[in-house]
Amino acid sequence: MPAPSTEGAIHLRPHTSLAERVLLPGDPHRALFVAQALLTRPLMFNHHRGLWGYTGDAPDGAPLTIQSTGMGGPSAAIVAHELVDMGARRLIRIGTCGALDPALSLGRLVTAVEAIPADGTSVALGASERCRPDPELTERLLATEAAVGVTAVSTDLFYEGRDGLEAGWLAAGAGVVEMEAATLMQLASARGVRAACVLAVTDRIEPGGGRERLDGDALEDAGIRLGTAALRALSA
Repeated sequence: MPAPSTEGAIHLRPHTSLAERVLLPGDPHRALFVAQALLTRPLMFNHHRGLWGYTGDAPDGAPLTIQSTGMGGPSAAIVAHELVDMGARRLIRIGTCGALDPALSLGRLVTAVEAIPADGTSVALGASERCRPDPELTERLLATEAAVGVTAVSTDLFYEGRDGLEAGWLAAGAGVVEMEAATLMQLASARGVRAACVLAVTDRIEPGGGRERLDGDALEDAGIRLGTAALRALSA
């Protein structure tokens, strides 16, 4: 691989080359085990600020980078901005989400066909009512295990402050809630690159405010299925 370029990088400090196509998990641990599952001889791309990233050859023989974004729109915007500056051109978020639609079961993979910007970062980037992903990448994701298309709502909140918001999000057509999709879609549109989003349902809010959640091996399995679906979309 060619020597890594640090042009445009302040928060990421590359140790190997960046692929033109990138998978973006939020969780650094997911970046590690997806890289171990999908890449041949993965090399660490970044570990600065705990945002682990890896580059290697995917099963289709072409380079692939898997780079964690951290939690929330501000961190995702910084990482995606620097990746685009360094040459990333096709980015797919492989993230987790909470089900608003009670028909969505734990572990289900879904494709975000649009995102409602209920977060501060995407709005600061110019988002208004809806953010849209790249249509071709999205169509390819819908041909994978993530065949269910949903509207995602992106928020800055995970715990407190969401009381009463879920009903409004459902009324607006949202099926899932997460934290980074709107930011990635809006930034990609502004920068002229292609981005999409595939999500695993890892949380369900139960009546009375309880939470049902995937963890352990089931969560790791969902991450690998996300990476596999995203790679199929990038390889088509």
